[in-house]
Amino acid sequence: MSLRLGDAAPNFKAQTTAGEIDFYEYLGNGWGVLFSHPADYTPVCTTELGKTALLGSEFARRNVKVLAVSVDPLDKHEGWVKDINETQNTTVNFPIIADADRNVATLYDMIHPNASATATVRSLFVIGPDKAVKLIITYPASTGRNFTEVLRVIDSLQLTANHSVATPANWTHGEDVIIVPSVSTEDAIKKFPKGVKVVKPYLRYTPQPDL
Repeated sequence: MSLRLGDAAPNFKAQTTAGEIDFYEYLGNGWGVLFSHPADYTPVCTTELGKTALLGSEFARRNVKVLAVSVDPLDKHEGWVKDINETQNTTVNFPIIADADRNVATLYDMIHPNASATATVRSLFVIGPDKAVKLIITYPASTGRNFTEVLRVIDSLQLTANHSVATPANWTHGEDVIIVPSVSTEDAIKKFPKGVKVVKPYLRYTPQPDL
């Protein structure tokens, strides 16, 4: 059965380039990103893992741990990491799961038979501190992911988890946010001292409350 938003993220143990890990223990009390790759030594994946490594400090600043998965074995991963470091001018310092038995790929429904009977599609899951699935994005194998967008969504998820707000289209950190409909305008004025801009009774903006 496919995972849906709000479902508990399945826990697992797996061999990785950083040794054996327990997924829940690896995440601890923070956030996590689990993302899959069709195969090792593929060009798009090489750029994706390189970009993720280059953004390592940005993920760390948000208390997010990253974990990649491919159905290839560990020895291939280790050689591939050397290529990634060389060609992308970075150092991959997060684990890559060796999922040769496709256990993780099956748990997270990463293999779509109409796309490939054996390789994973580009699935990405954001997991919250409560171990629930907060975001699911799936790309075809031919299209590389936008990891700046992944960080933007994490910013939104972390903000909206702690405040009664939602983020509008194309929102980025620092911009005004939308007050959720469950908060009345009267209560919003008390709750958001930076100000409330009422465009319509259901469309009300306030400056980002955690800044």
